[in-house]
This record gives sequence, C-alpha cells and structure tokens, in this order.
Amino acid sequence: MARYIDEILQPGEKVLYSTNAHWIFYFPAIVGWIVALVLLLMSRQTTSEGLVLLCLTASALVALGALYWTIKGWFHRFTTETDVTNFRVVHKTGFITRKTFEMSLDKVESVDVDQSILGRILNYGDVTIRGVGEGVEKIETISSPLAFRNSITVR
Repeated sequence: MARYIDEILQPGEKVLYSTNAHWIFYFPAIVGWIVALVLLLMSRQTTSEGLVLLCLTASALVALGALYWTIKGWFHRFTTETDVTNFRVVHKTGFITRKTFEMSLDKVESVDVDQSILGRILNYGDVTIRGVGEGVEKIETISSPLAFRNSITVR
C-alpha cells in the first residue's frame, strides 16, 4: 500500500522529513500483556483449583483487552502520516474516513511544541501549527516533535 504523501506529491516537490505517531500508543497494550502474564504465572503458583481457574480466566480476559489495544495502536500508527515537503506540511489520519491537513510552508506563522516530562524522555509530544489566515492545527503525540518543528522552520 502506497503512502499518502507519495500519491499527492506535485512536480518538483520532495519529502524533507517524515514522522509518525509515537510508539507510546502501545503503552496500554504493553501494560495489559504484562498483567496477563502475571495472572498466568499466578495460576501456576496456586494449588486451589478455583483460584487456578479464576487466574486463567482473568488472564484470558486481560489478554483479549491487550490484543484489542495492540491492534488499535498499530492501526492508528499505520493510518497516520505526517510529512514536511519543500512546499508544504501534510498530516493525514484515517483509513476509510480520511482527515487531511495541508499548509503551505509560506503560510506557517509559528510552530509550537508541547512535551510532558515523559514526552521529553521518550521523545514525543504535540505540535501546534499556526498559519497566517489558515487557522490552527494540532498534531498529537508524534515522534521527534523538535526535529519535526525544525524541518518546518528551517528554510
């Protein structure tokens, strides 16, 4: 499957920087898989048949939830693209219903980066792009937000 940006490039336009949603979207899935594993190990440590069945059932239910969060995180990362070309900024989300944001680099007034402490440690954050006469667009939880900002503001 071709990337969205490859389908919309204009003649003479080239991609300067690409980023994606950060892997932190997998965090609920990671926690779920750890809890499911702990419950599975607890079922092996107990001798009561009722507790073994309870731990196995709970482990299976948590594993189903973790599987859901894994697929949801993967799908979000798969269907989100954020690129900077030599002419514009392009952000696309969605698969069946698509939401796109494109702004000419000439129309970018400012680029703001918001990072939490964990975001600074793991290198993710939110980027808000303000355009001259074109409004405001917030791109949430992307990888390397400072490099993304620099690719927009450096000319």
